[in-house]
Amino acid sequence: MIARIFALLVLAAAVFPVSAQLPDGEQLPEETQIPDETQLPDGLEIMRQVEEYQRATSDSAFNRMQLSTCRFGISENRITCAERPRVKALESVGKNYGPEGLDSRSVTIVLEPADERGIGLLSYVYDDAARQNESWIYLSALGRVKRIASGNSDEESEAASLFGSEFTTEDMDTGKLEQYEINVLEETVEGGREVWVIELIPNEERARETRYGRIVNYIDKERYVGLRSDMYDHYGNAVKRMLASRVELIDDVWMARSATMMNLVTNRLSNMAILEIYTGIDVEDEVLTQRTLTDAAFRETQLQSIRSQVE
Repeated sequence: MIARIFALLVLAAAVFPVSAQLPDGEQLPEETQIPDETQLPDGLEIMRQVEEYQRATSDSAFNRMQLSTCRFGISENRITCAERPRVKALESVGKNYGPEGLDSRSVTIVLEPADERGIGLLSYVYDDAARQNESWIYLSALGRVKRIASGNSDEESEAASLFGSEFTTEDMDTGKLEQYEINVLEETVEGGREVWVIELIPNEERARETRYGRIVNYIDKERYVGLRSDMYDHYGNAVKRMLASRVELIDDVWMARSATMMNLVTNRLSNMAILEIYTGIDVEDEVLTQRTLTDAAFRETQLQSIRSQVE
């Protein structure tokens, strides 16, 4: 689910450097050597907590969103659209599954523009690395459902953006952390905030399925929100950058209400703004099936039932 990209959980750890000098230049045994630098927190544990918060914002949730896409330029150190943006209005419903709520299902429907109304995306995301995530898109003009892949896999399906934007289904994924080498590279400042810089490198198995050879995340140390993510291809070239803003506390979870994904190859960007977000919504399992994509009457009945819970 789109909203889940931004929520993060507190994890703090610090070991302060200590200096010691032994007589005659002797050194401590290797197993008792005192580190010269502050010990950084465990990157894997941070990411596990990150995803726990992300799932909290996507469970039994209903969102209204605006998705804007344009070519961009940089003027006076500001990123601006170089053309009139293409704007879409979306509604999204999601729910967590499994004994520990580690899996999720979501459906997102285009409301506007009118000629794209009814286009929908259904996604099943699994925490278990042994299970492939599944996504289907319904093209209302063609009247059929098409399966899409989350990355560059060998499946008989193709990778796709989310509704023609620079966001992809892979960018929305959670779970499968064991398929990455995760390192905290440093502590620095980003956008005036102190952050941890956390690197994710896919293992050999994951590398065959993803378009990214490396992802570097900048995590706000106080609010534990991802402020920036840099994505690199398998040759080390920077290909995309995500910037987050409008950080707010929603249901005891800090999250960014706006995310901008920049494609550094095509000079196109997409902004996803979460206009409204509600959790604790009663979501029937049948809503999160392909019937919601293909049956317009059923879809509208179910969505209206959900809307009535928040209006």
